[in-house]
Amino acid sequence: MQRSNIVRPAAAFWGFTVFMPVGVVYLAAFAMLVTLVAAGGWRERALRLRGNVLWWPVMAYVVWTLVVLALEPHYPETASNLTHGLRIAATVFMALALTRDEAIWALRGFIAIALVNIVMIGLFYSVGFPLWEAWRGVLVLVGNKSISNALLFTILAATAAVFGLKALTEHRPWRVVPCVALIGAVLAIITLNLPSRTSLLALLVALPAACVHQWRRQLKVLAVVMVLGAVVVAAGLWKTPTVQQKFELGVHELEQAQAGAVSEGSWVVRFYMYRDTARMIIDRPFAGWGIGGWTQQWHLRGPKLLADYNMPHNDFLWMGSQAGVPGALSLLVILLAGLWQAWRRDDLPGRYAFVALLVVLIATSLNSALRDAQIGLSILWVAMVYLRLAQEPGNAWRGLLPHRSGPPPAALSGGGVPPPRPP
Repeated sequence: MQRSNIVRPAAAFWGFTVFMPVGVVYLAAFAMLVTLVAAGGWRERALRLRGNVLWWPVMAYVVWTLVVLALEPHYPETASNLTHGLRIAATVFMALALTRDEAIWALRGFIAIALVNIVMIGLFYSVGFPLWEAWRGVLVLVGNKSISNALLFTILAATAAVFGLKALTEHRPWRVVPCVALIGAVLAIITLNLPSRTSLLALLVALPAACVHQWRRQLKVLAVVMVLGAVVVAAGLWKTPTVQQKFELGVHELEQAQAGAVSEGSWVVRFYMYRDTARMIIDRPFAGWGIGGWTQQWHLRGPKLLADYNMPHNDFLWMGSQAGVPGALSLLVILLAGLWQAWRRDDLPGRYAFVALLVVLIATSLNSALRDAQIGLSILWVAMVYLRLAQEPGNAWRGLLPHRSGPPPAALSGGGVPPPRPP
């Protein structure tokens, strides 16, 4: 195998392992880094990164993190938090450094294993399926890894919705049916198998966002679609007892927290974390308390019952508490710049990237979706691969399925112009 071709299997491996335990995903990320270094072509990749809209936001985030590290106090958690912070930047850069073909291989790995996992879940709860340790976080709810998997399924469902909406406008109902079935399967997973309010909320936001992205220049059509969608959600999903119970429980937990009660209820924890972390930022808004400083401040400010937590379930507050408002804004701008670039493309690749990044933005706002490697190593990688393909001319997604004959996918995705023959 030529050195330039070793990146493709590494990219596919990371895509294929995103649902697995975090140790395996770390292995895939390390293999990706090694192969990018060993494959050569560094100048081309460097030029690709320097020309990317996310280059300066990510560099600002890294530089400010290092400035705060140099100037502010250090803590026992400094090394861990610094590693996770730099890992976020490395994940973004590795995805955006891929060639179009390498990104397609990463996408193939993700979609293939996601569909396999849906089949495995169906078999597990119908006829029985072995509970292998590697798939425990997919088959049963086991903490943050299961939350990560639920969010990955949400990205898949949002992708299916985008494809289905396009097929609907092209009057191809035979393509809409499998998309609706896939969305229904994911809804069942994130409400019953891997119950996650964050994933459900992300999907409920991503679906209308896909409609807005597709019909933003056809306001009458958009209005009709949004009204019909709201009726379907109100009459169907919102009336589901499981969904109602989860959100009613959340509201009850918030009311308890506002009354002063302390428990380990999901929204009770977030109430105290968000309140006390916001106070940390207000106290030191410019450079924060230093990288790794959130945990010490939380022990001083938060309820004793919740002292064991090591992150505030909101990555913008996490960065703000440790690196001040500039740190929080630098992280926010990374996601907003990606969203803006996806929004500007009013075709399928742009829409795929838009909904994927929207899921990441919601997860980052309601959970430690980037700081926690169990979540961030997977969903950030997938979303950035989506964004990388949205930066290619034409519809790069046409190369998802191998072509047995005819012009290569690169020619099909580049406006129909075949690459020049060598002299």
